[in-house]
Amino acid sequence: MFTKDIFKDKVVLVTGGGSGIGYTIAQKYLELGAKVWIASRKQERIEKATAELSQFGTVYGGIMDTREPEQVENLAKEIKEKNGRLDILINNASGQFPSAAENISFNGFRSVVNNNLLGTFNVTKVMANTFFIPQQEGIVLNIIAEIYRGFPGMAHTGAARAGVDNLTKSLAVEWTRFNIRVNAIAPGIINSSGLLQYPDEFKNNLEGSIPCKRLGSMEEVAWPTLFLTSPMASYITGETLYVDGGSRLWGDMWKYVK
Repeated sequence: MFTKDIFKDKVVLVTGGGSGIGYTIAQKYLELGAKVWIASRKQERIEKATAELSQFGTVYGGIMDTREPEQVENLAKEIKEKNGRLDILINNASGQFPSAAENISFNGFRSVVNNNLLGTFNVTKVMANTFFIPQQEGIVLNIIAEIYRGFPGMAHTGAARAGVDNLTKSLAVEWTRFNIRVNAIAPGIINSSGLLQYPDEFKNNLEGSIPCKRLGSMEEVAWPTLFLTSPMASYITGETLYVDGGSRLWGDMWKYVK
C-alpha cells in the first residue's frame, strides 16, 4: 500500500513516542523515509527509544511535558533549528487509570484532563503557529480512545478524549484556510505496554468484550495513522476513525472495572 519513500523528506513529531503505540508509529514513519522526533517526559525512556529506533532512520528525541506550554515551545524551537520545518504532528501522549467515577479524586480528574485534552491543545497550537500556519501546510493526527458510547469506568479520560474529538472537528474546519488537515484515530483495547499498568482483574478476559474476540495490535493503529497522514488521504479532514475490533458497537468493558 505504501511506497518505500512515501514520507521521504517529511518531518514528523510523535508525542509519547518513547514506548507503546507511539514508538510503533515512529518506527513505521522511519521505515518509510521520514525524519522523526519522539517526545516524552522521561529522559531515560527517550534515550533508550532513540537508540533503538536509529537503526530505521533519522530520529531525534525531545523532553517535553505537554501540559507545560513553555516546554512545548522549547521543543518547537529545537525542531526548527535542526530541521527548519515540521510536516506531521501525531498527538499520542496520554495517561489515565480505570476507576468508578465516584472514586476519582478531584486532582485525579484534573490531571487526566490536563494531560489528554489540554496537553493536546498545547502541542497542536504551538506546532501550528510555529510551522503549519506559516508553511500554509500541515497535518495533525490525534490518537484518542474508543468513546463512541461514553467511557464508563474511565469517565475522566472519556471526557478528555471527547474534548479532543470535538477539537479535531473544530480545527479541521477552521484551519482548512491554512491547508492543514486534522483527523483522529480512536483505538479500542490494544495489546501495548500501556495495558501493563492496569490491574490483572481488568486485563483478564478482555477479549470477551470485543466482537473480534482479540486485542488489537500496535501495528493495527500505526497503519491507519500512516494512511490518514499520507497523500492518499488528502481529501479527508475532521474524521475520527475507530480502530477497535467493533467494540464501539457491542460489548461491556465496565464489568471489568467496578
